Amino acid sequence: MKKINTILVAAFMLVAAVSCKKETKTTDDSTVKTDTIAKVETYKIVSLNGAVTEIVSALGHEKEIVGVDVTSTYPESLKTTAKDLGHVRSISIEAIMALKPTLILATDKDMSPELLEKLKNSGVKTEVFAQEFTADGSKKLIDDVAKALNNDGAKALQDKIDADLKNVKPIAAAPKVLFIYARGANMMMVAGTSTPVERMIALAGGKNAVTDFEDFKPLTPEALIKGNPDVILLFDSGIGSLGGPQGVLKIPGVDKTNAGKNKKVLAMDGALLSGFGPRVGEGAVKLNTLLLENAK
Repeated sequence: MKKINTILVAAFMLVAAVSCKKETKTTDDSTVKTDTIAKVETYKIVSLNGAVTEIVSALGHEKEIVGVDVTSTYPESLKTTAKDLGHVRSISIEAIMALKPTLILATDKDMSPELLEKLKNSGVKTEVFAQEFTADGSKKLIDDVAKALNNDGAKALQDKIDADLKNVKPIAAAPKVLFIYARGANMMMVAGTSTPVERMIALAGGKNAVTDFEDFKPLTPEALIKGNPDVILLFDSGIGSLGGPQGVLKIPGVDKTNAGKNKKVLAMDGALLSGFGPRVGEGAVKLNTLLLENAK
């Protein structure tokens, strides 16, 4: 029995020794812990911007996202795991707080001063980033989001953007591209200068057909004819709301343009085309490929 007790005591001391942190004595007799495990921080995240949501997910925090805005359409798996709070212009602070977030991430795009003030006073850590719609702006946003998450994975995402952009092929004659934002035949806008879509068109080797105004304006036959695009571009959802390419070709004035005469109507996923998140390089390559195919 005494022998058994001795074995048990020895075993207990061995387990205790393994459980304790190892310590190393230095020359000045101070103690240094050598096997301290870094704490991995987890969050309950509300993301109020599609690009930010993509970055959070790409950095490995998708499962921590509990709420998103309407522009957060990628990854698609978020549709079943995160609460859709709607458009950032109309989201209430109560809807956000009901999710009990520990971190709120957003950009200054479309953020109302009222909601921003309420977020700042909510007691929940909130980061609102400036978003620049360029490749470098996307890389900066990745860095900002990664820092907010104490995540060191930014460089890999930034490097992928650079690698993807190297696959954009030159187009001999840059096609004039008209982007139409459509939500049915009664709600159509065209993209002018200083828009995310214009920046993506340029990255892909094209040029915007509309240069005489900034932002978006209602589509008119006069604007179509004046712009005379070689290609008409829409979101997948927009072309769907018009009944497909044939519906676009029926828009008054389209038949007077090069795009209408040659039936050059393209569509892309909205987040990929205009989100300027970690997939910005992929979006540029996709649009570049479509433009090259339709230049033949």
